[in-house]
Amino acid sequence: MGPSSFVMGFDFRHSIEIQRPAAEVFDYVANPENNPAWQSGMRLCRWTSEPLRVGATYEQQAAFMGKTIETRFRVTRYEPGVRIDIESTQSTFPIQVTRSVEALGEGRCRVTAHVRGQPTGVLALMSGVVRRSIRKDYARLATTLQGQ
Repeated sequence: MGPSSFVMGFDFRHSIEIQRPAAEVFDYVANPENNPAWQSGMRLCRWTSEPLRVGATYEQQAAFMGKTIETRFRVTRYEPGVRIDIESTQSTFPIQVTRSVEALGEGRCRVTAHVRGQPTGVLALMSGVVRRSIRKDYARLATTLQGQ
């Protein structure tokens, strides 16, 4: 088995509380065009179909370890105001992301990301880097939204 066929997946969750109304936060995280404002390395995200619904698609361009990574995603589950699931349809490696928002009271909510991926080769060894990056991104999301 050569290095390019080595497969190790990751599956982790991260939650953060945000001092903003749940509906506003959900609308923001469910729109990938906002991703470059809070996700490190993200250069471009744009819808390739509309409206937002199950089956809607978007593409993104990101920089990771000095390389440009282009990925296409499809919405696989959509519960307005509550949850959006996306999965890559064309990518460096398969990835699935669930973003959910739970109201905690007036003007406060919890955002949870559930990220699953099946990277191959050297990327398979990067799950710790991915986990740290997601924690930092969601802290940036909270800072971005709470500053509005």
